[in-house]
Amino acid sequence: MKKYILASLLSILFLTVSCSKEDIDQLPDDATLNDEINVFIWNGLNDYYLWQKDVPALADGNLNNFINENRNAEPENTFDNLLFQPGTVDRFSWIVDDYIALENQFQGISLSNGMEYKLFQNRSGSNGVYGVVYYVVPNSDAATKGVLRGMVFSAINGVQITTTNFRDVLGLDNYTLNLADFNAGNPIINGTTIDLVKEQLQENPISIKKVFNEGSDKIGYLLYNQFASSYDGELNNAFAFFKSENITDLVLDLRYNGGGSVRTATYLASMINGTNTGKIFSQEFWNEKVMKGSDPDIFLNNFTNQIKNTDRDGNVILDEQINSLTLPRIYFIVSDNTASASELVINGMNAYIDVHLVGIKTVGKQVGSITLYDSDNLFKSGANLNTKHTYAMQPIVLEIKNAKGENNANGYAPDIEIAEDFGRTDNTINLGVLGEKSDPLLETTINLIINGLKSSGKSVSAFEEKAFINSKLEVPFSQEMYVEDFRK
Repeated sequence: MKKYILASLLSILFLTVSCSKEDIDQLPDDATLNDEINVFIWNGLNDYYLWQKDVPALADGNLNNFINENRNAEPENTFDNLLFQPGTVDRFSWIVDDYIALENQFQGISLSNGMEYKLFQNRSGSNGVYGVVYYVVPNSDAATKGVLRGMVFSAINGVQITTTNFRDVLGLDNYTLNLADFNAGNPIINGTTIDLVKEQLQENPISIKKVFNEGSDKIGYLLYNQFASSYDGELNNAFAFFKSENITDLVLDLRYNGGGSVRTATYLASMINGTNTGKIFSQEFWNEKVMKGSDPDIFLNNFTNQIKNTDRDGNVILDEQINSLTLPRIYFIVSDNTASASELVINGMNAYIDVHLVGIKTVGKQVGSITLYDSDNLFKSGANLNTKHTYAMQPIVLEIKNAKGENNANGYAPDIEIAEDFGRTDNTINLGVLGEKSDPLLETTINLIINGLKSSGKSVSAFEEKAFINSKLEVPFSQEMYVEDFRK
């Protein structure tokens, strides 16, 4: 059985890195909980942060000076002040004060009514705002109550949504959605209402799987929305279905997939093409402190023929053969939501088979993170976990490349450029139905498979009006790529 990326990697990292954890000489008697948390923040970033050597305050031996100069600072401020060019170089490091919510988010669990939408300002130029639903989570409150893709709403609880109140009204746990007629971008409330309730919702990321029979082509289609390891078995089952149907081509729809687990990305790549078992899928590049003196092989993620997942105590929770296809090409539907682990699969497969993209340019997130906790070894399983708080960090710790040493921080441009049409081309909304040919992006991809690329290789089929709010991107860690810790 081939090496699995997380168990071996992180166990060795524990031996090579955590021993460097520094202690402050002694926190004074009047030290606050913030001081304790800030010691944890400094240690975690000093050990693992990808740009540690570029931040003078994170230099080895500087813990005492830093803490003494930042007594009782808010942890969020401490964290932000230790990042390297935040917002430009480091766009994706985070700290949270509730690691339970963070862990849930990584498995698709969040407080939600299941309605994903984009907000647009009224075309008239007023401060009025309207929303367009683009996705409804199956079995959610929104799905149960009949919310559909393409619906327009412009008020909550009878109050017009505006550029200043949208977070307040849509942030309520329970609200009444006031539907509207689109009216060429100046919606008019039509009297239809839907009462929605947010609840703890776990989304199955394997949203739609089906096969289209197009003459001699049998085209598999999978709408996949998050690389969540708790659904690895169901992902494998989807490929068992495609295998049984003898598909000739696969459309992998990642337009709403912001990423997730690197290990799950490796499994998915292995499902797409099973002829590469044992070959390099991706390469991780950590900071010099982590990589120095370590076996270079532990930073390689190889294609595998086996899923083997364990829990935090090392117990095996999933052990099964991967259902692999042998596809010589793959088609991805992408958008400006497509990031991190999604881009990793695109990039990793590009080193081995023909890769075609339909949609709009992806985000460009070629870096990944780990979750660090306030314990002796900075992991939740470590000794002396500080139970006085629930802060955790998700700092960027690695850059990831394909087998050829390539990635693209600017995102991946499609072969055929087509945006979802929210009504800015002919004054009507034309989103179609996901998983059906009425969806313009899927129809375009199927046509690409049947007819091939046009001579130009590029085509702009729909003008994209930029929304100023995308509900999916409002959720923390919606575009995360991470490696998991399973050490005792």
